[in-house]
Amino acid sequence: MRTVPTMDYESAAREQGYLAICGIDEAGRGPLAGPVVAAAVILPPGYELRGLTDSKQISAQKREKLFEELTHDASVRCGVALATVEEIDRLNILRATHLAMARAAQMLQPKPDYCLIDGLPVEGFPIPSQAIVKGDAHCLSISAASILAKVTRDHIMLQLHDQFPQYGWDKNAGYGTRQHLSAINQYGITPHHRRSFAPVAQATLPLEF
Repeated sequence: MRTVPTMDYESAAREQGYLAICGIDEAGRGPLAGPVVAAAVILPPGYELRGLTDSKQISAQKREKLFEELTHDASVRCGVALATVEEIDRLNILRATHLAMARAAQMLQPKPDYCLIDGLPVEGFPIPSQAIVKGDAHCLSISAASILAKVTRDHIMLQLHDQFPQYGWDKNAGYGTRQHLSAINQYGITPHHRRSFAPVAQATLPLEF
C-alpha cells in the first residue's frame, strides 16, 4: 500500500515557532556520471496536489506533470542546486550531497528558518533542521523536493546524452547499468564521469605487465 505524505511535520515545526519550513531531497547519489542535484521546497499551509509523493514511486510522465505544476504555482517556493562531478570527486559523494542541499535551501526566498531533510541527520547544516528517514514518502514538502530534484537531474542527463550518446544516459541517467559499463569499457570515460567511483576508477587504471 502506497504511503500518502502529509504536512504533519511542517505543522509540528510551525507549532515550535518556525515560519518558513522547507523540505529537502536529492537525486543522483548513486550514478557513475553527472552531478548530484538537490531541491528545497516551501509549501503554503494546507497545500494539496493530487498524486504528489516520493518520486521513485511514480512514472516519469507523472513526475514531469507534477514538476510543471509545482514550478508554475506562485504559492510554492522552490530552490534547486547541484554539486558538480569535480566536487563529488574532491569532497566525496555524501559531503557533496549535503553541499547541494545547503545551496538549494539558501536559494529560497523567503529564506527558510527550518529544514526537513530526507534521510539521516546532516551534521553542520547551516539552517536548523530535522532528518526524516524515508521523508519523501511521509512529508509533503520533501515529496515535492524529490520531484524537483529527480526531474531536474533527468533533464541534465538528457542534455549530456546529446553530447555523449554512446553511454545511454537518456535511459540510465548515469547509473551503472550493464550497457553503461560496457560503454565505459569500449569508449573510456568522459569529463562527466565520477572518477572517485570504483567502476570509473578501475577504467582509468594503467595496465600492469
